[in-house]
Amino acid sequence: MKKFLKILVFIFLFLLLVMVAAYFFLHKKLPQGQEGQKAEQIAQKMLEAVNKMAWDTTHIIQFTFRGEHDHIWDKKRHFAQTEWADYKAIFDVNTAKGTAWKNGQKIDNEIQAKEIILTAWGYFLNDSYWLNPMVKIYDKGVRRSVVQMPNGKEGLLITHDGGGITPGDSYLWFLDENHIPTAWQMWVNIIPIGGIETTWEDWITLPTGAKIAKQHQLAIGNIELTNIKSASDWNEFGTPDPFASL
Repeated sequence: MKKFLKILVFIFLFLLLVMVAAYFFLHKKLPQGQEGQKAEQIAQKMLEAVNKMAWDTTHIIQFTFRGEHDHIWDKKRHFAQTEWADYKAIFDVNTAKGTAWKNGQKIDNEIQAKEIILTAWGYFLNDSYWLNPMVKIYDKGVRRSVVQMPNGKEGLLITHDGGGITPGDSYLWFLDENHIPTAWQMWVNIIPIGGIETTWEDWITLPTGAKIAKQHQLAIGNIELTNIKSASDWNEFGTPDPFASL
C-alpha cells in the first residue's frame, strides 16, 4: 500500500512539474492595446473582409462542432437546437428556456429538462462563438484596441468587459493583407495559460456571402466545424421548422 501511495505521489508531483513548466514556457502576458480611430478602422476592415452584412442576412445555419455537438440556429428568431450523445434540446438562446429529450423521449421532469437545456445552451454559446466571433466585436461591453506586434504588423485586441457567460476574456486577432483573420491568441478564464494561439483557416463562403473558417489548429489538437449548411429562410433551408413548438 505504501509503495502504491508513493507512486501516486510521484505521478502527482511529475504532473504538477509539467504544468508549472508549461505555464512558464507557454504563458504570455496580455498586451496593452491602444483604443481609438486606428483600432476602429482595423475592426471595420475585418468585418468587411468576412462580410458581416451577409452574415446578418444568414438567418439559419447548421453546423457540427468537433464532431460532438450538432446545432441548428435560427438567428432571426433567436432559437437553437443542440444534439449530442443521447440528448437533444431546443431553446430560446436569450432565455435558455425550451424543451429537452433523451433517446427520443421528451423529458417531462422540469428539473431534469432544465439541466439538459442549460447544458445545451452552454455548448451552443461556446460553439457558436467559434463559428463567427468576428461579428461580435461591437457587442455591448466589448473594447477594441490596436497592438503593435514585434514583426511590425498590427493586431486587433478584443476585450469582453461584460456579457456572455465568461466576461473578461480577451482575443488578439492576427490578420492577413486582406484583413482576413489567420490566427488569434486567447486570454480566457477557462484556460490558465494566457496567449494560447489558434489558427483560423480553411475559409469557406456561405451561399449568403458570409465567410466562415472551418479549421482551428492548436498545439494540443484542433477544432473543426463540419456539416455546415445555411439559408436565408426555412423554405430555402429545405427542412421543416424544428422550432414551431416554441
